[in-house]
Amino acid sequence: MNVVVLGAGTVGQAVAQLLCDRNINVCVVDLLGDHLERIEERLDVRTVTGSGCDSATLFQAGVQVADLVLAVTSLDETNLVSASVAKKMGAQRCVARVFNPIFRDKSTFDYQSHFAIDRVISLEHLTALELAKQIRSSAVLAVENFVRGGIEVQGITVGADARAVGVPMNRLSLPPTVRVGLISGQNRCIIPGANDAADAGDQVTLIGAQKNIDEVLPLFEERSSARMRVVIAGGGEIGLNLARLLERMRCSITILESDVERCEYIAELLTRTTVLHADIKSLADLEEARVGSADVFVACTGRDEENIVCGVEAKQLGCPRLLTVVRSPDYANVLERLGIDVAVSPRQAMARQIMGMVATGPILERSPVAGDSAEIWEVAVRRDVQATRAPLRDLVLPDSLVAAIERGEYVKVPGADDQLQPGDTAVMLVHKNSQQAILDLFEKTD
Repeated sequence: MNVVVLGAGTVGQAVAQLLCDRNINVCVVDLLGDHLERIEERLDVRTVTGSGCDSATLFQAGVQVADLVLAVTSLDETNLVSASVAKKMGAQRCVARVFNPIFRDKSTFDYQSHFAIDRVISLEHLTALELAKQIRSSAVLAVENFVRGGIEVQGITVGADARAVGVPMNRLSLPPTVRVGLISGQNRCIIPGANDAADAGDQVTLIGAQKNIDEVLPLFEERSSARMRVVIAGGGEIGLNLARLLERMRCSITILESDVERCEYIAELLTRTTVLHADIKSLADLEEARVGSADVFVACTGRDEENIVCGVEAKQLGCPRLLTVVRSPDYANVLERLGIDVAVSPRQAMARQIMGMVATGPILERSPVAGDSAEIWEVAVRRDVQATRAPLRDLVLPDSLVAAIERGEYVKVPGADDQLQPGDTAVMLVHKNSQQAILDLFEKTD
């Protein structure tokens, strides 16, 4: 497999290291020769000096035969343009890293589609997702967005008094754009049929359009439980993204932010979140925010030291659970001794995302669900494969489900009469025991 990494900064070096560890052929492109010299000293990679927006530089890097191009410089605009040019020059799959949330917000303009990029990713959003996964005891967990964000996968723990408990799938009156893809409990992990039902405590995986999933969630939620109270220290992009996720998890959220203008900006965006102007380094401000009575305290400022210090203070004030964002690996050995329950690294979050993109064959991306009992696959549908030869109702899909189909600019949740076509991208939920059987359907036979 050939991968071109555009940008040899902190993120680019971490990505290159990750890919080299997997014995993948890597070429790194950067404007600064000294960055490339440092990376060549440590890694077995090819390097090219130049701009990722320059077609001559990209040609020299070999994007025309690349399986994957990762644009991860520190400039959003450079990443979008360079990934777009690489895609036009023949790269199979192109991904652009962005910081500014406007490039991921499709409500006003779809930058990803406009630039013909396969994926736009944000370290800050990925980090917020990792944090949200650690707070999933409140039930809802956003797993990932697929096929240009048109389809979302979420997991939810079924409450003891939830309306869906014991009710067969065909009697839940789910909208046609939402599927219950997986039910997993202590003694089972199944792709449910029409007569299967969820029990209290089961993990249910929902697949569909975000708006419709939000409408379905109350069927599975604990109706009598109190809201979990979460205090977030830091109103940057990680804190903002995390608060957005937690609002959908029906949590009671408070954000502590020291910049007044940022406080006002967050308050306008998050109508169900309390935003306090506070100095997270001040013990008095933490006490005034009633941090000690929170269920979870999340420290996600832009500085590791601040995250660790205010986290320890929150623990001393009585908060039972502490999550922090730690970027430097140098602190890894001291976190547990300081009482920090979970430390999330943005680089590790990015690494997990990229690992799902470097699978060989028709699988474009994969993400584990239900404790690795199953995976969500994004699969390229090619010509002359078995998956295109019959409607979905007639395909043999053991313990698997075609959850969505992307065809051109449109994404839909398919019915039994729909049929996959060459050029489609299929989102599939695949049980671990059936992966090879499903893969055979999408691979060409001689």
